[in-house]
Amino acid sequence: DYVKEGMTVLDVGCGPGFFSVEIADMVGASGKVIAADLQQGMLDKIKNKIEGTKIENIIELHKCEENRIGISTKVDLVLAFYMVHEVPDQDKFLKEMYSILKPDGTFFIIEPAFHVSKKAFEETVNRADAIGFTQVKRPGMILSRAVVLKK
Repeated sequence: DYVKEGMTVLDVGCGPGFFSVEIADMVGASGKVIAADLQQGMLDKIKNKIEGTKIENIIELHKCEENRIGISTKVDLVLAFYMVHEVPDQDKFLKEMYSILKPDGTFFIIEPAFHVSKKAFEETVNRADAIGFTQVKRPGMILSRAVVLKK
């Protein structure tokens, strides 16, 4: 529902690229997926996985800096799967996500319910609200806490 052909999507904290690969199929040749991670080893795994495939030119690998993502491309959608709780400065992170989203862009945060308390998740959502995001939906997801935000 959230990913459409031709979109530019940031998969932040992409790990070995499980979602990056799936999203690349959805955005197609006219779209782009920026797979961003702090660990070069994770990006290397994605590179090996996509080399020589039809999605090789759709996925752009990006190594994050220690305290910022550091991309200038404007994106339609940011996916933050099981990673926001690991960010040391959530306000700074959320502001950066807000700044790189296109107008009316979507920010999808999914956190592990077994690791992130309801209270901690609500604090993250409240921080996002304070920055200017608008809550659109709270999708029910097994073992997870999730929110869809709009710029």
